[in-house]
Amino acid sequence: MILADNKERIRFLKFATVGAIGSVVDFGVMNLFTHLFDFPLVYAGTISFICAVISNFTLNRFWTYPESRSRHVLHQLGMFFIVNAAGILIRIPILHFVEPPMARTFESMAHLSSAAAESLAKNATLALAIGIVMIWNYFINRYWTYNDIE
Repeated sequence: MILADNKERIRFLKFATVGAIGSVVDFGVMNLFTHLFDFPLVYAGTISFICAVISNFTLNRFWTYPESRSRHVLHQLGMFFIVNAAGILIRIPILHFVEPPMARTFESMAHLSSAAAESLAKNATLALAIGIVMIWNYFINRYWTYNDIE
C-alpha cells in the first residue's frame, strides 16, 4: 500500500499537493462569499467545495494519475464527483455542528474581536472538515475512480 510502494507514496504526495491547491481555492472562495457577500458558512462552504472539486479533478486527472485514461473524462469526472458528493455529506455536518462551539471558544479569548473570532472559527472548522474529507477522498478515488492503473 502507501507505505510499502514508492509509486503509491508519490501518488499520495501528488494527491496531497493537489488537495493543498484545492484547499487554497476552497478557503479563498469560502472567505470571499462569507466576508463580501455575508453568506452563511454552510452555503459558502458548499460553493467553495464545488470549485475545489473541479480544480482537484483537473489536476488529479492530468498530474497525479496521468496514466488513468481508460475511462472517458466525463465518466471519470462523474465518478470523482460521486466520491466528493459523499465527501460533502461528511463535510456539511462538520461545518454546521463544529463551527458554533469553535466560535464560542475563540470568542472567549479576550484579545480577539468578535469578527476575528468568527473568522478564525470558520477557517478552523473548514480546515478540520478538509482534513477528514481528504482521507476519505484519497482512498475511495484511488481504489474506485482511478482503479485502472497499477
